[in-house]
Amino acid sequence: MAGIDWDFPDPNIMQVCVDASHIDVMQHTNNVVYLQWLEAAAWDHSRQLGLAEADYERLGYGMVARRHVLDYLQPTFLGETILLGTWIIWNDRLSTRRAYQFVRESDGQTVFRGRTHWVCVDIKEGKVRRMPPEFQAAYQSPLQIEE
Repeated sequence: MAGIDWDFPDPNIMQVCVDASHIDVMQHTNNVVYLQWLEAAAWDHSRQLGLAEADYERLGYGMVARRHVLDYLQPTFLGETILLGTWIIWNDRLSTRRAYQFVRESDGQTVFRGRTHWVCVDIKEGKVRRMPPEFQAAYQSPLQIEE
């Protein structure tokens, strides 16, 4: 998107509109909603990369969150459109790290940043496993940013 200062090049972008179900007693988007948006943005990006929920089931592997780092920078309010940008910033054979940047569309302000460390698990056993070749191919990162 032109005019937005994204943290990294070529984000996968998903658009959401803050609705009444997102608003808490403080009259802004509840912090738990941002965590839900992280997951939605990650799934949207994963689907764009060719791995949907059905592929996880078919392959018997999935990615689960090991750690989230969440920085709430500015509140968002009812009716605002938020652009959820995400990138895979690092990967190896067992895990990926994903960065998120949420931007208010109306003024281009970054309202949230986050990082998630995702690890690959065998769905049936629930144990950490090496990513299957389909995951390794889809979740490659040209950035490889060490944390």
